[in-house]
Amino acid sequence: MMQIDYPFRIDGRGRTACTDHDAHIRDLVEQVLFTAPGERVNRPDFGSGLMQLVFAPNSDELATATQFLVQGALQQWLGDLIQVEAVEVLSEDSALNVTVQYIVRRNQQRQVAQFTRGV
Repeated sequence: MMQIDYPFRIDGRGRTACTDHDAHIRDLVEQVLFTAPGERVNRPDFGSGLMQLVFAPNSDELATATQFLVQGALQQWLGDLIQVEAVEVLSEDSALNVTVQYIVRRNQQRQVAQFTRGV
C-alpha cells in the first residue's frame, strides 16, 4: 500500500508523490522528531521538542536528555507502528546528530534512521 510522501511534493507525473510503507515510517519518525509541541492545532502535545534543544548550550548532558526525550516521544506517538531499540544523540559543535534504531512491527524488519539538525 502506498502512502503520501513527506515532505509533500509533486512527482514527475504531476501527481502527489507516494512512498512505500518503510519509507513512510521513516517519514513519521522525522515528523515526531522535528515537530515542536504546540505546533499542531488539533494535536498540541504532538512532537518531541528536539529543535528547542538545538539552541541550548551543547553538552553531553544535553545529548543524554535528548535521547530520553526522543525515545519517549517515539514510543508515545509511534509505539503501535515501531518498537524503538536504540536512540543515539551526539552533540558535535553546533549540531545534534540523532540515530534511531527501530523494528517495524508490521514486518519485523530492523531499520536505522539518521537525522542531523543544527543552528
